[in-house]
Amino acid sequence: MLGKSLAAFLLTSVCLYSSPFVSPAIAAEAPKADSLKETGLASLLPVDAITKHHFSAGGHALAYTAHTGTLTLRDDEGKPAAKVFYVAYTQDGANLQKRPVSFFFNGGPGAGSAYLNLGAAGPRVLQFPKDTPLDGANATLVDNPDSWLPATDMVFIDAVGTGYSRPIDPAKAAAQYYGVQKDGAAFAKAIELWVGQNGRQASPHYLVGESYGGIRSVQVAYALQQQQNLIVNGIVMISPAIQMQFLDTANNPMASAMALPSFIASHLDETHQLTPQAIDDAYRYALGPYLTTLANVPPQGQEAEKFYAEVAQRTGLPESVVAKQRGALDPMSHDVRSRDGKLHGLYDFTQTMADPYPEGVDNSDSPEMTLAGFGRAYGNAFAGYAANELGYRTELTYDLLSMNVNEAWNYGGHGSPMTDQVSLIRKLLALDPKLQIFVANGYFDMACPFGTTRWVHDHIPVGADRMKLHLYPGGHMLYARPDSRAALAHDVSAYYGAQAH
Repeated sequence: MLGKSLAAFLLTSVCLYSSPFVSPAIAAEAPKADSLKETGLASLLPVDAITKHHFSAGGHALAYTAHTGTLTLRDDEGKPAAKVFYVAYTQDGANLQKRPVSFFFNGGPGAGSAYLNLGAAGPRVLQFPKDTPLDGANATLVDNPDSWLPATDMVFIDAVGTGYSRPIDPAKAAAQYYGVQKDGAAFAKAIELWVGQNGRQASPHYLVGESYGGIRSVQVAYALQQQQNLIVNGIVMISPAIQMQFLDTANNPMASAMALPSFIASHLDETHQLTPQAIDDAYRYALGPYLTTLANVPPQGQEAEKFYAEVAQRTGLPESVVAKQRGALDPMSHDVRSRDGKLHGLYDFTQTMADPYPEGVDNSDSPEMTLAGFGRAYGNAFAGYAANELGYRTELTYDLLSMNVNEAWNYGGHGSPMTDQVSLIRKLLALDPKLQIFVANGYFDMACPFGTTRWVHDHIPVGADRMKLHLYPGGHMLYARPDSRAALAHDVSAYYGAQAH
Protein backbone atom coordinates (compact mmCIF):
# COMPACT_ATOMS: atom_id res chain seq x y z
CA MET A 1 0.00 0.00 0.00
CA LEU A 2 1.26 3.42 -0.82
CA GLY A 3 -0.86 5.56 1.38
CA LYS A 4 -4.58 5.89 1.91
CA SER A 5 -5.02 7.48 -1.52
CA LEU A 6 -4.37 4.10 -3.16
CA ALA A 7 -6.56 1.98 -0.85
CA ALA A 8 -4.44 -1.10 -1.66
CA PHE A 9 -0.86 -2.10 -0.88
CA LEU A 10 2.09 -1.28 -2.78
CA LEU A 11 4.51 -4.36 -2.05
CA THR A 12 22.17 -21.72 -14.11
CA SER A 13 21.42 -24.63 -11.98
CA VAL A 14 21.18 -24.10 -8.30
CA CYS A 15 21.65 -26.62 -5.56
CA LEU A 16 21.12 -25.74 -1.93
CA TYR A 17 22.66 -28.43 0.24
CA SER A 18 20.69 -27.57 3.32
CA SER A 19 20.42 -29.51 6.53
CA PRO A 20 18.57 -26.96 8.67
CA PHE A 21 19.19 -27.31 12.34
CA VAL A 22 18.89 -25.12 15.37
CA SER A 23 22.18 -24.69 17.13
CA PRO A 24 21.86 -26.40 20.54
CA ALA A 25 23.71 -23.51 22.14
CA ILE A 26 21.21 -21.06 20.75
CA ALA A 27 18.15 -23.21 21.32
CA ALA A 28 19.06 -23.73 24.97
CA GLU A 29 19.86 -20.09 25.61
CA ALA A 30 17.98 -18.72 28.60
CA PRO A 31 15.63 -15.78 27.94
CA LYS A 32 17.22 -12.42 28.48
CA ALA A 33 16.16 -10.38 31.47
CA ASP A 34 14.14 -8.02 29.30
CA SER A 35 12.20 -10.86 27.66
CA LEU A 36 11.08 -12.15 31.08
CA LYS A 37 9.12 -8.92 31.51
CA GLU A 38 7.48 -9.02 28.11
CA THR A 39 3.78 -9.63 27.74
CA GLY A 40 1.42 -9.81 24.81
CA LEU A 41 2.35 -10.86 21.30
CA ALA A 42 6.03 -9.88 21.62
CA SER A 43 6.39 -12.53 24.33
CA LEU A 44 5.55 -15.23 21.77
CA LEU A 45 8.72 -14.58 19.80
CA PRO A 46 11.21 -17.44 20.39
CA VAL A 47 14.95 -17.25 20.98
CA ASP A 48 17.12 -16.77 17.93
CA ALA A 49 17.85 -19.73 15.66
CA ILE A 50 21.01 -20.41 13.67
CA THR A 51 21.19 -22.82 10.72
CA LYS A 52 24.00 -23.77 8.37
CA HIS A 53 23.65 -24.10 4.59
CA HIS A 54 25.63 -24.46 1.37
CA PHE A 55 24.83 -22.50 -1.76
CA SER A 56 25.85 -23.26 -5.35
CA ALA A 57 24.64 -21.29 -8.34
CA GLY A 58 26.00 -19.97 -11.63
CA GLY A 59 29.58 -20.90 -10.83
CA HIS A 60 29.33 -19.60 -7.27
CA ALA A 61 29.62 -22.01 -4.33
CA LEU A 62 29.65 -20.83 -0.74
CA ALA A 63 28.75 -21.91 2.75
CA TYR A 64 26.57 -19.52 4.67
CA THR A 65 24.85 -19.09 8.02
CA ALA A 66 21.23 -18.05 8.43
CA HIS A 67 20.56 -16.23 11.68
CA THR A 68 16.86 -15.73 12.40
CA GLY A 69 15.88 -13.67 15.40
CA THR A 70 15.05 -10.27 16.85
CA LEU A 71 16.66 -6.99 17.81
CA THR A 72 15.36 -4.99 20.76
CA LEU A 73 14.47 -1.33 20.30
CA ARG A 74 14.24 0.70 23.49
CA ASP A 75 12.41 3.84 24.52
CA ASP A 76 13.97 6.99 25.96
CA GLU A 77 14.12 5.36 29.40
CA GLY A 78 15.97 2.31 28.13
CA LYS A 79 12.98 0.00 28.42
CA PRO A 80 12.20 -2.48 25.63
CA ALA A 81 9.73 -0.92 23.19
CA ALA A 82 9.75 -3.31 20.24
CA LYS A 83 11.15 -6.61 19.00
CA VAL A 84 12.35 -6.26 15.40
CA PHE A 85 12.45 -9.53 13.48
CA TYR A 86 15.18 -10.23 10.94
CA VAL A 87 16.78 -12.99 8.88
CA ALA A 88 20.49 -12.58 8.14
CA TYR A 89 22.40 -14.61 5.55
CA THR A 90 26.18 -14.29 5.98
CA GLN A 91 28.95 -16.03 4.04
CA ASP A 92 31.09 -18.28 6.20
CA GLY A 93 34.79 -17.43 6.30
CA ALA A 94 34.44 -14.14 4.44
CA ASN A 95 36.63 -11.12 5.07
CA LEU A 96 34.19 -9.03 7.11
CA GLN A 97 35.99 -5.79 6.28
CA LYS A 98 35.42 -6.27 2.55
CA ARG A 99 32.26 -8.36 2.32
CA PRO A 100 29.26 -6.09 1.62
CA VAL A 101 26.18 -6.37 3.81
CA SER A 102 22.79 -5.21 2.57
CA PHE A 103 19.74 -4.42 4.67
CA PHE A 104 16.40 -5.17 3.00
CA PHE A 105 12.93 -3.89 3.79
CA ASN A 106 9.63 -3.74 2.00
CA GLY A 107 7.13 -0.93 2.01
CA GLY A 108 3.40 -0.49 2.44
CA PRO A 109 3.69 1.04 4.95
CA GLY A 110 2.70 -2.25 6.56
CA ALA A 111 4.42 -4.86 4.39
CA GLY A 112 6.77 -7.54 5.74
CA SER A 113 10.11 -8.34 4.12
CA ALA A 114 9.04 -11.79 2.85
CA TYR A 115 8.41 -10.32 -0.61
CA LEU A 116 12.04 -9.40 -1.22
CA ASN A 117 13.37 -12.43 0.67
CA LEU A 118 11.35 -15.13 -1.11
CA GLY A 119 10.62 -13.13 -4.25
CA ALA A 120 13.89 -11.58 -5.33
CA ALA A 121 17.16 -11.93 -3.43
CA GLY A 122 17.10 -14.70 -0.81
CA PRO A 123 18.56 -18.20 -1.32
CA ARG A 124 15.02 -19.61 -1.72
CA VAL A 125 12.33 -18.26 -4.03
CA LEU A 126 8.58 -18.77 -4.29
CA GLN A 127 7.86 -20.16 -7.74
CA PHE A 128 4.41 -19.80 -9.27
CA PRO A 129 3.09 -22.21 -11.92
CA LYS A 130 4.50 -21.20 -15.31
CA ASP A 131 1.20 -21.58 -17.15
CA THR A 132 -0.89 -19.92 -14.39
CA PRO A 133 1.31 -17.30 -12.70
CA LEU A 134 -1.63 -15.96 -10.65
CA ASP A 135 -2.11 -19.35 -8.93
CA GLY A 136 -0.84 -18.69 -5.42
CA ALA A 137 -2.35 -21.91 -4.05
CA ASN A 138 0.12 -24.03 -6.03
CA ALA A 139 3.24 -21.90 -5.60
CA THR A 140 6.26 -23.84 -4.36
CA LEU A 141 9.47 -22.88 -2.59
CA VAL A 142 12.57 -23.74 -4.65
CA ASP A 143 16.25 -22.85 -4.78
CA ASN A 144 16.79 -19.35 -6.13
CA PRO A 145 19.07 -19.24 -9.19
CA ASP A 146 19.07 -15.45 -8.92
CA SER A 147 19.94 -14.96 -5.27
CA TRP A 148 22.07 -11.93 -4.42
CA LEU A 149 24.07 -13.99 -1.90
CA PRO A 150 27.15 -14.35 -4.11
CA ALA A 151 27.42 -10.55 -4.18
CA THR A 152 26.47 -9.54 -0.63
CA ASP A 153 25.51 -10.70 2.83
CA MET A 154 21.84 -9.91 3.41
CA VAL A 155 19.72 -8.89 6.40
CA PHE A 156 15.95 -8.82 5.84
CA ILE A 157 14.13 -6.70 8.40
CA ASP A 158 10.40 -6.48 9.16
CA ALA A 159 9.13 -3.05 10.19
CA VAL A 160 7.52 -2.84 13.62
CA GLY A 161 3.97 -4.16 13.37
CA THR A 162 4.67 -6.21 10.24
CA GLY A 163 5.93 -9.75 9.64
CA TYR A 164 7.10 -11.08 13.00
CA SER A 165 8.16 -7.66 14.39
CA ARG A 166 6.02 -6.64 17.36
CA PRO A 167 5.78 -3.58 19.63
CA ILE A 168 5.90 -4.30 23.34
CA ASP A 169 2.91 -2.02 23.93
CA PRO A 170 0.64 -1.91 20.85
CA ALA A 171 -1.16 1.16 22.24
CA LYS A 172 2.07 3.16 21.96
CA ALA A 173 3.24 1.77 18.62
CA ALA A 174 1.73 4.43 16.36
CA ALA A 175 3.28 7.28 18.34
CA GLN A 176 6.63 5.49 18.56
CA TYR A 177 7.04 4.00 15.09
CA TYR A 178 4.26 4.62 12.55
CA GLY A 179 5.53 7.73 10.81
CA VAL A 180 8.01 8.60 8.07
CA GLN A 181 10.82 9.95 10.23
CA LYS A 182 10.23 7.78 13.31
CA ASP A 183 10.23 4.70 11.11
CA GLY A 184 13.48 5.79 9.48
CA ALA A 185 15.07 6.33 12.89
CA ALA A 186 13.87 2.93 14.14
CA PHE A 187 15.32 1.11 11.13
CA ALA A 188 18.58 3.04 11.49
CA LYS A 189 18.86 1.96 15.12
CA ALA A 190 18.02 -1.67 14.30
CA ILE A 191 20.71 -1.67 11.61
CA GLU A 192 23.25 -0.10 13.98
CA LEU A 193 22.44 -2.78 16.57
CA TRP A 194 22.97 -5.60 14.06
CA VAL A 195 26.20 -4.05 12.78
CA GLY A 196 27.52 -3.67 16.32
CA GLN A 197 26.50 -7.15 17.47
CA ASN A 198 28.16 -8.74 14.45
CA GLY A 199 31.31 -6.62 14.21
CA ARG A 200 30.45 -5.29 10.76
CA GLN A 201 31.38 -1.64 11.22
CA ALA A 202 34.07 -1.83 8.53
CA SER A 203 31.95 -3.65 5.96
CA PRO A 204 30.49 -1.82 2.96
CA HIS A 205 26.84 -1.10 3.86
CA TYR A 206 23.86 -1.00 1.48
CA LEU A 207 20.14 -0.43 1.79
CA VAL A 208 17.55 -2.19 -0.39
CA GLY A 209 13.96 -0.98 -0.29
CA GLU A 210 10.86 -1.82 -2.31
CA SER A 211 7.80 0.37 -2.91
CA TYR A 212 7.35 2.64 0.15
CA GLY A 213 10.78 1.19 0.90
CA GLY A 214 12.05 3.82 -1.54
CA ILE A 215 11.00 6.57 0.85
CA ARG A 216 12.18 4.42 3.75
CA SER A 217 15.63 3.90 2.20
CA VAL A 218 16.20 7.64 1.90
CA GLN A 219 15.01 8.27 5.44
CA VAL A 220 17.09 5.39 6.84
CA ALA A 221 20.23 6.47 4.98
CA TYR A 222 19.91 9.98 6.36
CA ALA A 223 19.07 8.77 9.90
CA LEU A 224 22.01 6.34 9.84
CA GLN A 225 24.33 9.16 8.86
CA GLN A 226 23.00 11.82 11.23
CA GLN A 227 21.95 9.71 14.24
CA GLN A 228 24.09 6.54 14.11
CA ASN A 229 27.24 7.92 12.40
CA LEU A 230 27.09 5.24 9.71
CA ILE A 231 27.42 6.35 6.07
CA VAL A 232 26.03 3.87 3.56
CA ASN A 233 27.89 2.96 0.38
CA GLY A 234 24.83 2.57 -1.78
CA ILE A 235 21.06 2.35 -2.03
CA VAL A 236 19.01 -0.01 -4.17
CA MET A 237 15.38 0.95 -4.78
CA ILE A 238 12.93 -1.49 -6.37
CA SER A 239 9.67 -0.02 -7.71
CA PRO A 240 10.12 2.90 -5.34
CA ALA A 241 7.75 5.49 -4.08
CA ILE A 242 9.84 8.63 -3.74
CA GLN A 243 7.42 11.56 -3.75
CA MET A 244 3.93 10.55 -2.54
CA GLN A 245 2.39 13.52 -4.33
CA PHE A 246 3.34 11.96 -7.67
CA LEU A 247 1.27 8.83 -6.96
CA ASP A 248 -2.13 10.44 -6.43
CA THR A 249 -3.68 11.26 -9.80
CA ALA A 250 -6.78 12.90 -8.31
CA ASN A 251 -6.71 16.53 -9.48
CA ASN A 252 -2.97 16.35 -10.06
CA PRO A 253 -1.99 16.72 -13.75
CA MET A 254 1.67 16.04 -12.94
CA ALA A 255 0.85 12.66 -11.36
CA SER A 256 -1.37 11.76 -14.33
CA ALA A 257 1.46 12.63 -16.72
CA MET A 258 3.91 10.45 -14.81
CA ALA A 259 1.49 7.50 -14.90
CA LEU A 260 0.72 7.74 -18.60
CA PRO A 261 4.00 6.15 -19.86
CA SER A 262 3.18 2.98 -17.91
CA PHE A 263 -0.23 2.78 -19.57
CA ILE A 264 1.46 3.24 -22.93
CA ALA A 265 4.19 0.68 -22.12
CA SER A 266 1.54 -1.92 -21.28
CA HIS A 267 -0.16 -1.36 -24.63
CA LEU A 268 3.18 -1.45 -26.45
CA ASP A 269 3.93 -4.79 -24.80
CA GLU A 270 0.53 -6.22 -25.76
CA THR A 271 1.08 -5.15 -29.37
CA HIS A 272 4.73 -6.32 -29.42
CA GLN A 273 6.10 -2.82 -29.97
CA LEU A 274 7.91 -2.27 -26.66
CA THR A 275 11.34 -0.70 -27.26
CA PRO A 276 13.49 1.79 -25.33
CA GLN A 277 12.89 4.36 -28.06
CA ALA A 278 9.11 3.89 -27.84
CA ILE A 279 9.29 4.31 -24.05
CA ASP A 280 11.31 7.49 -24.41
CA ASP A 281 8.74 8.82 -26.86
CA ALA A 282 5.94 7.95 -24.43
CA TYR A 283 7.64 9.82 -21.60
CA ARG A 284 8.29 12.91 -23.72
CA TYR A 285 4.70 12.95 -24.94
CA ALA A 286 3.39 12.57 -21.39
CA LEU A 287 5.52 15.38 -19.95
CA GLY A 288 5.01 17.51 -23.05
CA PRO A 289 1.78 17.81 -25.07
CA TYR A 290 -0.25 15.62 -22.69
CA LEU A 291 0.69 17.50 -19.50
CA THR A 292 0.29 20.86 -21.21
CA THR A 293 -3.25 19.94 -22.26
CA LEU A 294 -4.24 18.58 -18.83
CA ALA A 295 -2.84 21.55 -16.96
CA ASN A 296 -4.46 24.10 -19.24
CA VAL A 297 -8.10 24.96 -19.77
CA PRO A 298 -9.86 21.67 -20.65
CA PRO A 299 -10.21 21.28 -24.42
CA GLN A 300 -13.64 21.47 -25.98
CA GLY A 301 -15.29 20.22 -29.16
CA GLN A 302 -13.05 18.86 -31.90
CA GLU A 303 -9.92 19.75 -29.93
CA ALA A 304 -11.11 17.55 -27.05
CA GLU A 305 -12.05 14.71 -29.40
CA LYS A 306 -8.59 14.84 -31.00
CA PHE A 307 -6.87 14.79 -27.60
CA TYR A 308 -8.92 11.88 -26.26
CA ALA A 309 -8.44 9.93 -29.48
CA GLU A 310 -4.65 10.25 -29.26
CA VAL A 311 -4.56 9.18 -25.61
CA ALA A 312 -6.79 6.21 -26.45
CA GLN A 313 -4.63 5.26 -29.41
CA ARG A 314 -1.42 5.43 -27.35
CA THR A 315 -2.79 3.51 -24.34
CA GLY A 316 -5.19 1.07 -26.01
CA LEU A 317 -7.96 2.21 -23.67
CA PRO A 318 -11.46 2.82 -25.03
CA GLU A 319 -11.90 6.40 -26.17
CA SER A 320 -15.17 6.57 -24.24
CA VAL A 321 -13.31 5.85 -20.98
CA VAL A 322 -10.61 8.41 -21.79
CA ALA A 323 -13.26 11.02 -22.54
CA LYS A 324 -15.23 10.16 -19.38
CA GLN A 325 -12.11 10.83 -17.29
CA ARG A 326 -11.25 13.88 -19.41
CA GLY A 327 -7.86 12.40 -20.26
CA ALA A 328 -6.69 12.23 -16.61
CA LEU A 329 -6.71 8.44 -16.22
CA ASP A 330 -7.27 6.96 -12.77
CA PRO A 331 -5.27 3.67 -12.57
CA MET A 332 -7.49 2.42 -9.75
CA SER A 333 -10.82 3.00 -11.43
CA HIS A 334 -12.83 -0.01 -12.55
CA ASP A 335 -13.59 1.71 -15.87
CA VAL A 336 -9.88 1.91 -16.69
CA ARG A 337 -9.00 -1.59 -15.46
CA SER A 338 -11.99 -3.49 -16.91
CA ARG A 339 -12.11 -4.54 -20.57
CA ASP A 340 -13.83 -7.40 -22.42
CA GLY A 341 -14.67 -9.27 -19.20
CA LYS A 342 -11.12 -9.04 -17.90
CA LEU A 343 -9.70 -6.93 -15.08
CA HIS A 344 -6.20 -5.50 -15.47
CA GLY A 345 -3.87 -5.34 -12.47
CA LEU A 346 -2.89 -2.14 -10.73
CA TYR A 347 0.50 -3.62 -9.87
CA ASP A 348 1.04 -5.02 -13.36
CA PHE A 349 -1.29 -3.63 -15.99
CA THR A 350 -0.49 -6.48 -18.39
CA GLN A 351 -1.78 -9.06 -15.90
CA THR A 352 -5.46 -9.89 -16.13
CA MET A 353 -8.03 -11.94 -14.28
CA ALA A 354 -11.71 -12.56 -14.88
CA ASP A 355 -13.63 -9.44 -13.90
CA PRO A 356 -16.09 -10.39 -11.15
CA TYR A 357 -18.08 -7.23 -11.92
CA PRO A 358 -18.08 -6.83 -15.72
CA GLU A 359 -21.26 -4.76 -15.42
CA GLY A 360 -19.38 -2.18 -13.35
CA VAL A 361 -18.82 -1.63 -9.66
CA ASP A 362 -17.58 0.94 -7.17
CA ASN A 363 -13.82 1.26 -7.48
CA SER A 364 -13.23 0.18 -3.88
CA ASP A 365 -14.95 -3.18 -4.55
CA SER A 366 -12.84 -3.99 -7.61
CA PRO A 367 -10.24 -6.59 -6.45
CA GLU A 368 -6.52 -6.44 -7.18
CA MET A 369 -4.83 -9.79 -7.88
CA THR A 370 -1.31 -9.09 -6.64
CA LEU A 371 -1.96 -8.12 -3.04
CA ALA A 372 -5.39 -9.66 -2.52
CA GLY A 373 -4.66 -12.78 -4.58
CA PHE A 374 -1.51 -14.69 -5.50
CA GLY A 375 0.80 -12.33 -3.59
CA ARG A 376 -0.64 -13.52 -0.29
CA ALA A 377 1.18 -16.82 -0.84
CA TYR A 378 4.41 -15.16 0.29
CA GLY A 379 3.13 -14.99 3.87
CA ASN A 380 2.31 -18.68 4.24
CA ALA A 381 5.49 -19.67 2.36
CA PHE A 382 7.64 -17.56 4.67
CA ALA A 383 6.04 -18.97 7.83
CA GLY A 384 6.79 -22.49 6.60
CA TYR A 385 10.31 -21.56 5.53
CA ALA A 386 11.12 -19.93 8.87
CA ALA A 387 9.81 -22.92 10.85
CA ASN A 388 10.97 -25.81 8.72
CA GLU A 389 14.24 -24.61 7.21
CA LEU A 390 15.43 -21.86 9.54
CA GLY A 391 14.31 -23.49 12.80
CA TYR A 392 12.30 -20.47 13.95
CA ARG A 393 8.91 -21.58 15.26
CA THR A 394 6.31 -19.30 16.78
CA GLU A 395 2.57 -19.23 17.34
CA LEU A 396 2.42 -15.77 15.79
CA THR A 397 0.92 -15.28 12.34
CA TYR A 398 3.35 -13.73 9.88
CA ASP A 399 1.72 -10.37 9.19
CA LEU A 400 2.52 -9.97 5.51
CA LEU A 401 0.34 -6.88 5.01
CA SER A 402 -0.81 -4.96 8.06
CA MET A 403 -3.74 -2.65 7.47
CA ASN A 404 -3.49 -1.48 11.09
CA VAL A 405 -0.01 -0.11 10.44
CA ASN A 406 -0.98 1.42 7.11
CA GLU A 407 -4.07 3.18 8.41
CA ALA A 408 -2.18 4.58 11.40
CA TRP A 409 0.72 5.93 9.33
CA ASN A 410 1.67 9.58 9.74
CA TYR A 411 3.12 11.09 6.57
CA GLY A 412 3.78 14.48 8.15
CA GLY A 413 7.26 15.91 8.19
CA HIS A 414 9.36 19.05 7.92
CA GLY A 415 8.52 21.31 5.00
CA SER A 416 5.91 19.10 3.36
CA PRO A 417 2.70 17.35 4.39
CA MET A 418 4.08 14.23 2.67
CA THR A 419 7.79 14.73 3.48
CA ASP A 420 10.11 15.75 0.69
CA GLN A 421 12.39 12.87 -0.33
CA VAL A 422 13.96 14.65 -3.30
CA SER A 423 15.59 17.19 -1.00
CA LEU A 424 17.08 14.35 1.08
CA ILE A 425 18.34 12.57 -2.03
CA ARG A 426 19.98 15.83 -3.11
CA LYS A 427 21.68 16.16 0.28
CA LEU A 428 22.84 12.53 0.37
CA LEU A 429 24.35 12.70 -3.12
CA ALA A 430 26.07 15.98 -2.32
CA LEU A 431 27.34 14.93 1.12
CA ASP A 432 28.58 11.53 -0.08
CA PRO A 433 30.51 11.91 -3.37
CA LYS A 434 30.79 8.14 -3.84
CA LEU A 435 27.15 7.25 -3.07
CA GLN A 436 25.57 5.21 -5.85
CA ILE A 437 21.78 4.76 -6.16
CA PHE A 438 20.47 1.83 -8.22
CA VAL A 439 16.78 2.10 -9.15
CA ALA A 440 14.76 -0.74 -10.70
CA ASN A 441 11.30 -0.17 -12.13
CA GLY A 442 8.83 -2.35 -13.99
CA TYR A 443 7.42 -0.93 -17.20
CA PHE A 444 3.85 -1.91 -16.33
CA ASP A 445 3.63 -0.78 -12.69
CA MET A 446 0.70 1.59 -12.17
CA ALA A 447 1.21 1.82 -8.38
CA CYS A 448 4.69 3.37 -8.59
CA PRO A 449 5.10 4.30 -12.26
CA PHE A 450 8.61 4.49 -13.67
CA GLY A 451 7.86 8.02 -14.87
CA THR A 452 8.06 9.27 -11.28
CA THR A 453 11.60 7.93 -10.88
CA ARG A 454 12.74 9.31 -14.22
CA TRP A 455 11.42 12.75 -13.30
CA VAL A 456 13.26 12.67 -9.96
CA HIS A 457 16.48 11.62 -11.68
CA ASP A 458 16.14 14.36 -14.29
CA HIS A 459 15.76 17.02 -11.59
CA ILE A 460 18.75 16.14 -9.40
CA PRO A 461 21.30 18.98 -9.90
CA VAL A 462 24.27 17.21 -8.27
CA GLY A 463 25.08 13.50 -8.57
CA ALA A 464 22.39 12.52 -11.08
CA ASP A 465 25.07 10.47 -12.87
CA ARG A 466 25.27 8.34 -9.70
CA MET A 467 21.54 7.56 -9.74
CA LYS A 468 20.93 4.91 -12.39
CA LEU A 469 17.46 3.89 -13.60
CA HIS A 470 16.98 0.29 -14.82
CA LEU A 471 13.72 -0.72 -16.49
CA TYR A 472 12.44 -4.30 -16.80
CA PRO A 473 9.40 -6.03 -18.30
CA GLY A 474 7.10 -6.50 -15.33
CA GLY A 475 5.06 -4.69 -12.75
CA HIS A 476 5.52 -3.55 -9.18
CA MET A 477 6.93 -6.95 -8.17
CA LEU A 478 8.98 -7.14 -11.35
CA TYR A 479 10.96 -10.05 -9.88
CA ALA A 480 7.82 -12.22 -10.04
CA ARG A 481 8.76 -12.73 -13.70
CA PRO A 482 11.73 -15.17 -13.77
CA ASP A 483 13.43 -13.45 -16.73
CA SER A 484 13.21 -10.04 -15.08
CA ARG A 485 14.36 -11.46 -11.74
CA ALA A 486 17.43 -12.91 -13.47
CA ALA A 487 18.13 -9.62 -15.28
CA LEU A 488 17.78 -7.69 -12.02
CA ALA A 489 20.18 -10.06 -10.23
CA HIS A 490 22.70 -9.70 -13.06
CA ASP A 491 22.54 -5.92 -12.97
CA VAL A 492 22.71 -5.76 -9.18
CA SER A 493 25.73 -8.08 -9.16
CA ALA A 494 27.47 -5.70 -11.58
CA TYR A 495 26.49 -2.79 -9.32
CA TYR A 496 28.10 -4.39 -6.26
CA GLY A 497 31.14 -5.41 -8.31
CA ALA A 498 31.66 -1.85 -9.53
CA GLN A 499 31.50 -0.56 -5.95
CA ALA A 500 34.30 -2.91 -4.92
CA HIS A 501 36.79 -1.29 -7.30
